[in-house]
Amino acid sequence: MFDVTIDALTAGWTIAQRRKGHRHSTDDLLTGWYAIEIVPSPTTILDLGSGIGGVGLIALWRSPAATLVAIEAQDTSFALLTDNIERNRLTERVRAIHGDLREVRLPEPFDLVTGSPPYWDVSEGVLPADSQKAHARFELRGDVRDYALAARAALAVNGRFVFCFPTVQRARAEAACVAADLAVVRSRDVIPRASAAPLFTLFACRRVEDGSEPHVREPDHLVRDEHGVETPMHAAARAALGFKPAALDGKSEPR
Repeated sequence: MFDVTIDALTAGWTIAQRRKGHRHSTDDLLTGWYAIEIVPSPTTILDLGSGIGGVGLIALWRSPAATLVAIEAQDTSFALLTDNIERNRLTERVRAIHGDLREVRLPEPFDLVTGSPPYWDVSEGVLPADSQKAHARFELRGDVRDYALAARAALAVNGRFVFCFPTVQRARAEAACVAADLAVVRSRDVIPRASAAPLFTLFACRRVEDGSEPHVREPDHLVRDEHGVETPMHAAARAALGFKPAALDGKSEPR
């Protein structure tokens, strides 16, 4: 149906993705990894705007006792999401919902909600002709505030919402959380290479009524040093997904 590649998602799990479509990225890898750093043993996970499944499936891989609900509206991405669930034999642990996260409301609460919202308003760039790429990058079905509102509606008591968003739009992400009655408790800027500016930020939020934990801005996560070599901190994140250091096995994170 699609021209796809089959790539490593974690040790033992793979991800099918279109060769020239929207592809699994460092954003997804680190959001899925960070989610389980924040909530180490969830039993119920909800992934909003799942795309082809990267964030939610990484969180699930790190949580052997958990189940996952994944919501995705875009047709091509949903087809690949369901394929990735089936190819990794996860149909008993994952329920995929083909729908708009602004409209889907679930009766059960979730320990952990994850998301990788589209980064840009349609006025801030050239909209790709490819529908899958367009919906992944641009706010065609809601924005970060809609993700925060959907997360708020789904969170259990003391649950956490973990998502990523461009660092240059940090204020917009924080405002979205405030509008949804969520409080940011931890955040971490991600720098792709030494001397570069932060590219995106990882956020972890709680419901405002669930205590008074303050916002802690954690040290930056540096992916590669000035020579382009994977840093120990990024190697440790990949090791948590079962990967060997890139310098040893010649692999890098899926992109």
